[in-house]
Amino acid sequence: MARAAVEAAIRAFPHNPARRGYCVVYRENEVNHCPGCGRTHWYVGRTTAECGFCATALPLASASAHGVGGLSRSHYPVIAAEAA
Repeated sequence: MARAAVEAAIRAFPHNPARRGYCVVYRENEVNHCPGCGRTHWYVGRTTAECGFCATALPLASASAHGVGGLSRSHYPVIAAEAA
């Protein structure tokens, strides 16, 4: 049991972003070649882009920086009635 814990501490886990390696993402205002077929036709959504030929999906580079619940109460303007 202790041996497994020591080995687990030494191994690199894929959920560690520093050790995950290169991640292919769709970048706006750049020519993006599909990693599956090499073509450049994309259907772009809010969080992903899909290749128009082979349907390979990539996350948007701009969407990966924002998580769910990005706005908190402090970002909204304070109304005088609420403050009183």
